[in-house]
Amino acid sequence: MADLPHLLVTRPQPQADDWVARLQALGLQATALPLLGIDGPADPAPVQAAWQTIAVGQDAQQRPLAMVMFVSPSAVQRFFEARPPGRPWPVQVLAAAPGLGTRQALQQAGVPAAALCSPPEAGGQFDSEALWTVLQPRCAWPGASALVVRGESGRDWLADVLRQQGAQVHFVEAYRRTVPVLDGAAAALLARVRAAPQAFCWLFSSSEAVGHLPQLAPGADWAQVRALATHPRIADAARRLGLLRVQTVAPTPEAVAEYLRGAPASA
Repeated sequence: MADLPHLLVTRPQPQADDWVARLQALGLQATALPLLGIDGPADPAPVQAAWQTIAVGQDAQQRPLAMVMFVSPSAVQRFFEARPPGRPWPVQVLAAAPGLGTRQALQQAGVPAAALCSPPEAGGQFDSEALWTVLQPRCAWPGASALVVRGESGRDWLADVLRQQGAQVHFVEAYRRTVPVLDGAAAALLARVRAAPQAFCWLFSSSEAVGHLPQLAPGADWAQVRALATHPRIADAARRLGLLRVQTVAPTPEAVAEYLRGAPASA
């Protein structure tokens, strides 16, 4: 334990605290240091309209609603906060999740198992490409409608594929991503990390969060910083920032613990 680094969990809250608790239960040192803030949508009306679409099972053009895809746990949380009271999730509408955390959030929100669709954990890949592999055969896409619940922007890969299949895609902005404001404890922790980077290991789960580091720690030298990233694209973002010691790991606390205990100290 003594030679393992102190993990810095950069996910937005409340996900960060959940990960910290799970990592600590596995015997690791971990502290939340979110690099991404989550605010409500600029306009709540599209979220309310999306719930109406789900209720009637079709969009305004009377295309049948086949699927709602949630890009992150934050998308699930913010979207379901606006759910009309007593409104169950219709089992005939797929609730799609690219990652394990998003799938878990949908389960906790009460989405029935028959409506869930996400990449298998054994596959080890959690992104839109892996989701499409299992999503494609679940629906008749020509003439269907699909919703993508996300922040104010995001990857369009899955939406482009769905359009190529003949589906109509509507984006729903359920939240806004922001640069977090560090409180006194977080600022003090960041100062400790800059003073002794070898004692810590960043755990990155978002390329956008990585991009906030220069604003939160201007002038920092990242060459000696160690980091784990939950997707190759996130690892690439960290390397572009100047981090030289970045490894990709599956997005579960268990995978993080297994990697840290099995990796050489110089890795």
